[in-house]
Amino acid sequence: MAFALSGLQQVGPGGNSPRMWIYATTDAIATVNTAGYFNNASDLLTVRDIIWVCDTNTPTTNIVSVLSNASGVVDVSDGTAIAETDTD
Repeated sequence: MAFALSGLQQVGPGGNSPRMWIYATTDAIATVNTAGYFNNASDLLTVRDIIWVCDTNTPTTNIVSVLSNASGVVDVSDGTAIAETDTD
């Protein structure tokens, strides 16, 4: 599946600091962290922005950061998985 701008929502106000985003998708993190995946949001994302990626299919959550955004090409980090265990 391709990136869907409707799944990307900014958390809190912008300002001069990096922004936080939530992105809900059915895509696996291996697809989401591919260079160019977020190109359709290149006018919104800036370097060092943080994106919480929620895979609604698996479900899993990863945190990625925007590493570069040049000439409309966005690249994000591989992602850090959030442990989602429940031992009770």
